[in-house]
Amino acid sequence: QLRLVESGGGLVQPGGSLRLSCTASGFHLRHYTIGWFRQAAGKEREGISCISSSGRFKYADSVKGRFTMSRDRDKNMEYLQMSSLKPEDTAVYYCVASSYRKMDNECDLWSNNYDNWGQGTQVTVSS
Repeated sequence: QLRLVESGGGLVQPGGSLRLSCTASGFHLRHYTIGWFRQAAGKEREGISCISSSGRFKYADSVKGRFTMSRDRDKNMEYLQMSSLKPEDTAVYYCVASSYRKMDNECDLWSNNYDNWGQGTQVTVSS
């Protein structure tokens, strides 16, 4: 089955850094648009970043300049490096993938365009 598994969440102080990992199985990341979403308690899911299969990145304004996506093709893994973390970054973070061809050239952060979702990993930013 197609599967995405996130890891690396935890408790971090404001201003600190954390790296999330996403491991893909059943498919290769290079054929998909990959993104990260998050959902804070009591709030809707928010798209924070994506990379199209053509290699174009997008970041939400809320994380631009602080979060960076990267990929290890040999390990079929995607990473989200988070720095300068703020309490408002506290949320469950999800790795997501889209197989839709309309996303190949330019990805977006609309959740309905992603047809594969991980189980989520909790990130808590607190002093």
